[in-house]
Amino acid sequence: MRELKVGVIGFGTVGAGVVDCIFKNGELIGQRTGIMPRICRVADLDLESDRGVRVPKELLTRDAREIIADPDIDVVVELVGGISTARDFILAALAAGKSVVTANKALLAEHGETLFAAADEARQNIFYEASVGGGIPIVKAMCEGLVGNRFSMVLGILNGTCNYILTRMEAEGAPFEQVLAEAQQAGYAEADPGLDIDGVDTAHKASILGSLAYGQWFGMAPIHVEGIRNISLQEIRYASRLGYRIKLLAVIRQENNDVQIRVHPALLPADSMLGNIGGVFNAVLIQGDPVGDTLYSGRGAGREATASAVVADIVDAGRRLSAGAGTGDPAFRAYHGFGRLTPISSICTRYYLRLQLLNRPGVLAQVAGVLGDLNISLASVTQQESEETADGLEPIAVPVVILTHEAKEKDLQQALIRLRELEAVAEPPVMLRIEDAD
Repeated sequence: MRELKVGVIGFGTVGAGVVDCIFKNGELIGQRTGIMPRICRVADLDLESDRGVRVPKELLTRDAREIIADPDIDVVVELVGGISTARDFILAALAAGKSVVTANKALLAEHGETLFAAADEARQNIFYEASVGGGIPIVKAMCEGLVGNRFSMVLGILNGTCNYILTRMEAEGAPFEQVLAEAQQAGYAEADPGLDIDGVDTAHKASILGSLAYGQWFGMAPIHVEGIRNISLQEIRYASRLGYRIKLLAVIRQENNDVQIRVHPALLPADSMLGNIGGVFNAVLIQGDPVGDTLYSGRGAGREATASAVVADIVDAGRRLSAGAGTGDPAFRAYHGFGRLTPISSICTRYYLRLQLLNRPGVLAQVAGVLGDLNISLASVTQQESEETADGLEPIAVPVVILTHEAKEKDLQQALIRLRELEAVAEPPVMLRIEDAD
């Protein structure tokens, strides 16, 4: 049995979970794999706070460079988060001849090309299962289990905070602000939730999944990103009546050899595989050739789920070192598996439109005329129930929901501009994209 000496940089929530898992299950891991991971050093600036796991004092340090420079350490685990400092630690560890395990999705999305080039030059590996989907082994699935497939589509619910908020809004009829505040109190949302609810966290993960699917590190620049701040109970109710649920979705598609990567709220059929993913759970639906559709679901964040993925990567690093695979086995093998990146303006999809229309004859004909002029075909038009005014009279404007057939985004955006100019449209239109996932 090989003993694998591990140094952990970052002893926060996930770092503590990794140390705890190895302390508790190290012998079991050794029996299963022949690799016995042993925590040799743990670095963090704060060594006083209680993490719920006892670590011998002689293993603790405030200086991460001690771990990187230690010749006995086989694997460096980077869990400090952020960009600059984490990047410096990883590059230094690679240069010191050590394998690296990280959960740092933002760093990989922003600087993946640089990091994997450095790993290749150092003839070392970076393992990053925990960067996408927490405990869901999606990186391993794409790189190993599905390696013989071409990927035509990857759809992901990749942020547990957003999924929790949207699920509770639908189930309880509670407004966004209330559910967000309660999610913060329960620890499901950060005090500053912007990275989650504005879609940035999901976009980091989408960038990584797109890179795995098509062999190139895309970065963040080409990704269209929208969050869920503006999703109202109205939209959730109307979508439900039409058989849909609203989810924050990462969409990665290849059509006619071109690739699109985008993140935004979308309507999913309520009875679809992804539409049924609720609460803090994440899920990734992959459409491959020849495998067809496969679904991967589990807790996408938190101490235990993320620690599980990190420990799996530590063991994988040990296996490769034991087999002498630390050299000549690149951490990421680049290739060019697509034609060009499709801008959001050129995508074609179906749309949900909600208009507040003045309650008078001929208004729908005006709306249909605008849409028809821009080659947007109507699949259905539904006038929703509206509340009476305070004096009991009929409302001046009524909500009308339109579902379209496939249309081009740039045509739809032009239609929104023209609809806002109509006197009969009492409020700015609401638009959401529809993804028929299955």
